Amino acid sequence: MIEKANILSKADLRRVIKRISHEILERNRGSENLVIIGLQKRGVPLGKRIAANIESFEDKKIRFGKLDISFYRDDFGKKIKADIEKTEIDFDVTDMNVILVDDVLFTGRTIRAALDAIIDLGRPRSIQLVVLIDRGHRELPIRADYVGKNLPTSQNEMVEVRLMETDGRDSVILVEKEEDVK
Repeated sequence: MIEKANILSKADLRRVIKRISHEILERNRGSENLVIIGLQKRGVPLGKRIAANIESFEDKKIRFGKLDISFYRDDFGKKIKADIEKTEIDFDVTDMNVILVDDVLFTGRTIRAALDAIIDLGRPRSIQLVVLIDRGHRELPIRADYVGKNLPTSQNEMVEVRLMETDGRDSVILVEKEEDVK
């Protein structure tokens, strides 16, 4: 892969997450009945950062969960996913405003699977989607409620989100396969 552009630096990422945290509170008129669920893998640390911001703004603990959607995917069984993570949601989502957090929104299929998984847990009042990067190319009618950055991409480009918790550094970069660059 060839790095084409640095999209978000560590400082940019911190500002974007803080802005999104404020937007969530504004839209929901505070943190009452608010729960945050991060999608494995990078949605989890992003969601934890948002939850920590909201907790510091509101001086109130926010319930947080982790969701792996591997078994809800529409391509499950077609390709083997070796890195299945644990789902950890120890609260009822019924009548809650669920803030679903993921790193990159692309075709919408991951979010469709996440919606199915959450509905299996109960009936939320609302499900609101947070994504760090929306790169377009939707295959399903899904949109994010909170977006860190809209980044139109070509099909041969990829967005790599790197987080301290999973990758040892914070950045978002745009990459392209070497054979596509030539």
